[in-house]
Amino acid sequence: MRKLVVLGFFALCATGALAQTEKPIHEIHAAMIYNFMKYVQWPEDASTTEFVVGVLGEDNVFNTLKSYYDGKPKGTKKFVIKKLNDASEAVTCAVVYIGKNKSKDFDNVKNAIAGKSILTITDSFNLGKKGSCINLKVVDDKLKFEINQASINQASLKVAGQLTSMAIII
Repeated sequence: MRKLVVLGFFALCATGALAQTEKPIHEIHAAMIYNFMKYVQWPEDASTTEFVVGVLGEDNVFNTLKSYYDGKPKGTKKFVIKKLNDASEAVTCAVVYIGKNKSKDFDNVKNAIAGKSILTITDSFNLGKKGSCINLKVVDDKLKFEINQASINQASLKVAGQLTSMAIII
């Protein structure tokens, strides 16, 4: 049942029906980031009890994620929502969200996390093609998302078929 609710949420995003709810875009992005994490599998890492989500830019997305999820459980770990000041801090994260206002820093983040199992999520034109694992984009006034399968594979991550079936695959 829970998966149906999540899939329904993504379907609403893809059809544009979510725009009618008049939720602020930062809340929609925060919910999508959280839901993406449910459908991605990371390699086991018993060395930490934290699941760190780093946010570079977009203070509203950071504040929403922090207020909703910080300290809550993720399996055997707990969510830690962290504000990133520069690309070098991304290496401590499991997920890095790079907001549109920091998209110029994408290459620095990508270089800093190369070879690590870190899911990158961006919100900027063409960053999916540049190597972001997941990129949010608006197509025909509808919020959609791209998945770069090569970047997912390079990060040793696995994405559930339910998520890839709704994505634009690059």
